[in-house]
Amino acid sequence: MSRPEHLAPPEIFYNEDEAKKYTQNSRIMEIQEQMSERAIELLVLPEDSSCFILDIGCGSGLSGSVLEANGHFWVGMDISTAMLDVAVEREVEGDLILTDMGQGCPFKAGAFDGAISISALQWLCNADKSHHRPVQRLYKFFSSLYACLSRSARAVLQFYPENGDQMELVTTQAMKAGFYGGVVVDYPNSTKAKKYFLVLMTGGSVPLPAALGAEGATEAVNYTKRDRVKNQRGKPLKSVKSWIKEKKERRRRQGRDVREDSKYTGRKRSGRF
Repeated sequence: MSRPEHLAPPEIFYNEDEAKKYTQNSRIMEIQEQMSERAIELLVLPEDSSCFILDIGCGSGLSGSVLEANGHFWVGMDISTAMLDVAVEREVEGDLILTDMGQGCPFKAGAFDGAISISALQWLCNADKSHHRPVQRLYKFFSSLYACLSRSARAVLQFYPENGDQMELVTTQAMKAGFYGGVVVDYPNSTKAKKYFLVLMTGGSVPLPAALGAEGATEAVNYTKRDRVKNQRGKPLKSVKSWIKEKKERRRRQGRDVREDSKYTGRKRSGRF
């Protein structure tokens, strides 16, 4: 089954028919609400106080409704007009903004006490238009998100990474933007229940929250800059050929035009006299 982000850009994929599923399909609603509750839990917000939260990729407002139920105020941003229309029909309490998260979060510095996102982040890894550069769009998103959060605030973004390289791409850009944190993987041994939450912190590096259902398995994946540098020490140097192939593959993931590999790729060329 194809991943949604491979079928069409989000503003096209989430059309009126798709948007209706988020108010008529009880299974979708239940999963969205469960993931939203978990994201709020990972935010570790102050108890018995109302906070101002940014909901990124808010869609039809299901996650916003969970924020309301927990006593918080929120602003939602989404690229799909159809999904926002459903949110308006549902009469959600949060303010709604039509915008592309890849162009950044258009809010003043320090405006929010936290941010959540459910099933949206992976769309930034695609080049849906000729001018899209996933690395640049991810960095723009994370750097603007960092700016609009108050100090010591967290952002929790549930997403579906396609592979390890994509997860590394996302976390690398988040760290470059100034965040600390990593990926919490709930129920890592379950195919259906496994969920990835990127937990980002602005106030310094602290231990990541424990993952659910992670007994006997890796609970979280840390991605601080120090950890990555430390893990690279002592590793053998890559060959020229493998280095070239890896660089070309990285550029392909960024949506750039790259020549196909041939038998001459990485081959040492002898000089002519």
